[in-house]
Amino acid sequence: MHFVTAKGILSSTNGINLYRGCSHGYIYCDSRSKCYHMEHNFEDIEIKENAIDLLEYALKHKRKKCMIGTGSMADPYIPLEMEIGNVRKALSLIYKYGFGVTILTKSDLILRDLDLLQKINEKTKCVVQITLTTYSENLCKKIEPNVSTTKARFKVLKKLRELQIPTIVWLTPILPFINDTKDNISGILDMCIEAKVYGIICFGMGLTLREGNREYFYKQLDLLFPRLKEKYIQTYKNQYIIESPNNKDLMGLFCQKCSKNGIIHNNKQIFQYLNTFEEKNSATQLDLWSLC
Repeated sequence: MHFVTAKGILSSTNGINLYRGCSHGYIYCDSRSKCYHMEHNFEDIEIKENAIDLLEYALKHKRKKCMIGTGSMADPYIPLEMEIGNVRKALSLIYKYGFGVTILTKSDLILRDLDLLQKINEKTKCVVQITLTTYSENLCKKIEPNVSTTKARFKVLKKLRELQIPTIVWLTPILPFINDTKDNISGILDMCIEAKVYGIICFGMGLTLREGNREYFYKQLDLLFPRLKEKYIQTYKNQYIIESPNNKDLMGLFCQKCSKNGIIHNNKQIFQYLNTFEEKNSATQLDLWSLC
């Protein structure tokens, strides 16, 4: 890890990235792409030493309350968070100043902060987003080796449901010839149904590859799935969008199961929900959970 002094922390879309880089080891991570101009080793986590001071200043002087998001470029709950604690400090400030929050992660370390997530959700809105890519624990350990497995993330979803904190699942990426099967997609969807997630984000069955993450992905294919790299190159060449040959059938399965079980799966609608700030009044708030 290394420290830098940042000039700002809150993006124009009210997102924060407290860390830069990641140690979770996903074989497909888009954040490795050269277009993001990361000038240090991806696993050498960059920590913004003044991030919390910058965030407090930004929240204190923001004219309108809104949803604050984190996790779009780097998972906030990397192992280093246990030592640094910036996510917890940020959540405390978000609660203190009356903002909402949405967090995207693959880690069950988020359970450490359940007390703050509950407080924020009682006051405004807290939405937790969890990525699920594989139903198989063994496959999960291969393609996402240094983070909580699918089973652990499923437990997180169920715990959040118990606490009436809404959840969104990201069903992405789906890797052609690896996890693009009906059994995999159906298994993940069954978990979502049981956990009663609010919605599922899916951009189609496939992934994206570009300079930086493509080379790393192919290197990992050589190590984990011998001869599969050649099949990717032959099938997709240098395409950016790598669509599964099973995309049509799998998307049909996805839409059918979501519709049948009342899970929102329109990406535009979900992003609108994530970006909509809600200030709750305990005396008049409609208890939607009691209707489920």
